[in-house]
Amino acid sequence: MPAKPTLIPLWVKLAYTAFMAVLLPIYLKNYGASNFLYFCDVAAIMTLVAIWLESPLLLSAALVGIFLPQMLWVADFLVEVAGRLLGRGWHLTSMTKYMFDPPYFLRFLSFFHFWLPFLLMWLVYRVGYDRRGVLLWSGMMWVLLTVCYAWMPPTSPKIDSVTKEQLRDPNKPVNINYVYNIQSDDEPQQWMDPDLYFAAYLAVLLAIYAVTHALFLATLPHRTPIAPPKNIADPPLAA
Repeated sequence: MPAKPTLIPLWVKLAYTAFMAVLLPIYLKNYGASNFLYFCDVAAIMTLVAIWLESPLLLSAALVGIFLPQMLWVADFLVEVAGRLLGRGWHLTSMTKYMFDPPYFLRFLSFFHFWLPFLLMWLVYRVGYDRRGVLLWSGMMWVLLTVCYAWMPPTSPKIDSVTKEQLRDPNKPVNINYVYNIQSDDEPQQWMDPDLYFAAYLAVLLAIYAVTHALFLATLPHRTPIAPPKNIADPPLAA
């Protein structure tokens, strides 16, 4: 039986592994273990496993899960860069303003938010898109959001509005994956009941994944199932 062809170059595997070997301990030290519940961090870790396994399922799941949200991150970052270069003070959502504040080595590591979706697109192009990825990620999303909503720290202000004293470590995650407020980590959303917001947020994410899944079904090559080898010793069927 012929050996399975290598679809992802070794240098890509080694380079990504080296990057993650630096990122993981530094993120753990600075942000704590709960930071790895963020979708982007989960996708980054999934990618580390998937490139060595050359798994279309894991790579497709990570791509579906982060592509559209990370494209918003990319757009916001580019607007921030353009605004600073031109002295215009432009902002899209301001979600990437932190990228221009020290410590800059942490910001360099956080730049994976920019390039990871493009890397995943290329990787999935190499191995083929697995339509089961959207189901895997949707299930993971439900578990992650439930954990974040039930057991992780909710929104809380960083600074006391009166005394201007710092109330919490800004590096320690709260409102992980925006389960309490998609606009701010400082206070809960006021539009609706928190449980209703959580359910609506989950439904919106499922809709985003469905759109992303349809996009990649139409544009990326599909994973081709490997047919089981034929047994050449089998006698021919009688006529």
